Amino acid sequence: MERVKDYLQENEDRLLDKLKQFLAIESISTDPEKKPAMEEAVTFLTDYLEDIGFEKVERRETGGHPLVYAEYNGAADAPTALFYGHYDVQPADPYELWDSAPFSPEIRSGRLFARGASDDKGQVFMHLAVFEAMMKTEGSLPVNVKVLIEGEEEIGSEHLYTYLDDNKEELKSDFALISDSGMVDKGVPTILYGLKGFTGLEVTLTGPNRDLHSGLYGGAVKNPAMAMAQLLATMKNTDEQVTVDGFYDSAENLPEAERKLMNEAPGEHYPETTGVPETAPEKGYTAKEHTMARPTLEVNGLFGGYQGAGTKTIIPSEATAKLTCRLVPGQDPKQIQDALVRHIEAHVPKGVRADIKREALSAKAYKVDPDHPLLQKAAESYSAAFGRETVFVRLGGSIPVVESIDSGFGIPVVLLGFGTPEDNLHSPNESFPVEHFSKGMEVLADFYTKAVE
Repeated sequence: MERVKDYLQENEDRLLDKLKQFLAIESISTDPEKKPAMEEAVTFLTDYLEDIGFEKVERRETGGHPLVYAEYNGAADAPTALFYGHYDVQPADPYELWDSAPFSPEIRSGRLFARGASDDKGQVFMHLAVFEAMMKTEGSLPVNVKVLIEGEEEIGSEHLYTYLDDNKEELKSDFALISDSGMVDKGVPTILYGLKGFTGLEVTLTGPNRDLHSGLYGGAVKNPAMAMAQLLATMKNTDEQVTVDGFYDSAENLPEAERKLMNEAPGEHYPETTGVPETAPEKGYTAKEHTMARPTLEVNGLFGGYQGAGTKTIIPSEATAKLTCRLVPGQDPKQIQDALVRHIEAHVPKGVRADIKREALSAKAYKVDPDHPLLQKAAESYSAAFGRETVFVRLGGSIPVVESIDSGFGIPVVLLGFGTPEDNLHSPNESFPVEHFSKGMEVLADFYTKAVE
């Protein structure tokens, strides 16, 4: 293990340069014009995995962007780890808000700035660098490893789930490992033992067949924008409780022991980091508890009527709201969608019609016992590298593949993330702390070794 750590330290500059080559590839999965860049990213990964010494390295066609698959089976009776990550990134727009070009990686003030530095190319690369260090110093890996790196995570992983279902025997493993998340604060080792599920829908209210003069028709024709405001107001009360029948029926209760874990963990001071005057959690829960472990209903988009400068005196023809829910263990996405649809249909104001489009991508929540032996080993590895006690939290976000692996393969999923709240994921000036690059690789090397104990 010491030789592996020494190798990583001695080669850190070279490894950072290699990571910069990876980050310079504009692998934006949502942009058809970037298909050559997606292919370039696949080639980078397959070449690197072959150079490391993986016995089987293949690109796998999916009907969309390819997957990269690799296997190492030289660890005899040791357990098998399934490592998942993604090589695609979000678009970098608006480019003018970046302080440096998003695909020209640059280190400033101890952070590596580039699109994908944190989500997820940087964290994927850390695993590969650790594999390289182990093979170069020990000639082998301590565990068997199956690598699965997709190119469609940022557009919903459309083809991944079919691939997982069709290749269960080949992908069979003892545990899964994913680094596509972060820590509660810079330098604070963090174990994520739960993720929220996800579902949503879009509702459009239509009144007249065209925009109307508000003076000639106001009072006679229902305004769809006003109707939308009235409809949305029936879905949540002033205590931040969702008032949709059945919404909470199957949601798990939050045990006192978990509430204690969450509230003791460091976290954001939301007014300072977001600019809001105060937090607004569900009555009876703290902001941390609500964010991590209570379901939510949010309006993500709301539009209708005139959007230009000045005033245009109309009754708009229609208004649209995009709604999503973050779910907790026990809640079924389909049942929650059904409950939302029933509520909307029962509360549509007079004078308008509702058209509802269900979100195709949904996922159940994921949760593993924080006392699971693998999580405890991961916590030991974190603490050894970062020099402080590891905290255990649940994340308000969703990583749908986690629940899919959990339910489809019946194996624990260990979430070893190294990002920070300052990383600006999906935003201009995305970055990743260089210190977390070096210490994170130390964590991974230690954990892969501990996994066989």
